[in-house]
Amino acid sequence: MTSRPQPEPDRTAPAVPQATLDVDRTDTAYRDWLKEAVRKVQADANRSADTHLLRFPLPERWGIDLYLKDESTHPTGSLKHRLARSLFLYGLCNGWIRPDRPVIEASSGSTAVSEAYFAQLTGVPFIAVMPRTTSTEKIRLIEFHGGRCHFVDDPRTMYEESAALAARTGGHYMDQFTYAERATDWRGNNNIAESIYRQLERERYPHPAWIVATAGTGGTSATLARYVHYMQYDTRICVADPDNSCFFDGWTTGDPSVTCDCGSRIEGIGRPRMEPSFVPGAIDRMMKVPDAASVAAVRTLERVIGRRAGGSTGTGLWGALKIVAEMVAAGRTGSVVTLLCDPGDRYLDKYYSDTWLAAQGLDIDPYTATLDTLLTTGTWPERG
Repeated sequence: MTSRPQPEPDRTAPAVPQATLDVDRTDTAYRDWLKEAVRKVQADANRSADTHLLRFPLPERWGIDLYLKDESTHPTGSLKHRLARSLFLYGLCNGWIRPDRPVIEASSGSTAVSEAYFAQLTGVPFIAVMPRTTSTEKIRLIEFHGGRCHFVDDPRTMYEESAALAARTGGHYMDQFTYAERATDWRGNNNIAESIYRQLERERYPHPAWIVATAGTGGTSATLARYVHYMQYDTRICVADPDNSCFFDGWTTGDPSVTCDCGSRIEGIGRPRMEPSFVPGAIDRMMKVPDAASVAAVRTLERVIGRRAGGSTGTGLWGALKIVAEMVAAGRTGSVVTLLCDPGDRYLDKYYSDTWLAAQGLDIDPYTATLDTLLTTGTWPERG
C-alpha cells in the first residue's frame, strides 16, 4: 500500500491559543484554622522561659566545669518539648496536620507526652503508638493531655503500625524518627545549641570542649553538631548509646542497615535500627554505655545535686564524666556539657527500684564504685 503524501501545514494561519489549566484549591476556613494553630504553638514558645544550665560540682583544682542543660523544666517536662514544638510547626506549615484528623506518633513515651500537649493546644486528636512496657507515669501524662495510647508488644513494629493507623484514620503520622533533624532550625532560633552557648558566655570556659548527647531520633545530636560546625566552634560532639541500640554499631561499622532484636531499657533513647534522623557524619565520637552504668549515674546525680532524672540522663552523664576523667588525666582544662533530659519521677518503678534492677539482672554497684573513685580521686578505673 502506498501512503498518500500529507499536505504541508499552513504556517501562515494564526495559532489557536491553548487554554491555561488553572485549579485553585484555596480553603479559607482551613487557612484561618492553620494561622491560629501556628500562632498557638509559637505563643507557647514565647511563654516558656529558657531552661537552666546546672553545674555538677567537681573539685576546683581540676580546672574543669561540668554542666547539665536541664530540659526537664519545659511545660511537658522533657527535652522532647522542643522537638514536639518543631515537629508540629513543620507538620502544620507543610499542610500535613489538618483539623479533626488525628496526629499519630511512634514513641517510647516522652515525645508522645509533648506531642499530646501540642495536639491538645491546637485542637487535633492524638494517638501514641508505643511499647506495652512504657512507664505508667508516661502513659498517665499522655492521657492527661488528651492523647490516646495504642500499644504494641514488639517495639520494632511501632513504625509500621503508626503508618497503618494513619492510613486507616486519615490522620498524619508525625514520624519523629525521620523528621526530627529536618524540623529543627539548627542555625539558631533559640535551639538547644544556641541556648547552651548563650548561657555559657560569662563562664570561665564559654566554649565547651565536649557536648555529650544521647540519641533517640538523632535530632538533638544533629542540631548540636550542625550548630557547632556552622558557628566554627572547636567543641566536639559525643553521642552515648545504651545497650540494645544500633546507633553505636551503625556508626562504628558504617552500616546504617544494622538492627537488633530487642528494645532499649533506657526509655527515650536507643533504637533497634539506625534512625533516618541520625546524622553520623556530623558527630565526632560515640560511646556504648551499659544500662547498669546509666542507672548508677542517675543515682549518683541525685546524691550529688539532689535531682532525680531519667535513664537517658544517666547515659549521657556517664559519658560526660568519662571525658572529664580523660581531661584530668591529660592535665587539660575546660568545660563539658550534657543534658538532663527528663525528671526521674517518671521512672520510680524502674531506675529507682531495686526490685526492677534485680528483675532485669542489672548490678549497678561496680559502676557506682567507678563514679565514686572518679569524684574522690580524679581517676577512672580501667574496668569502667
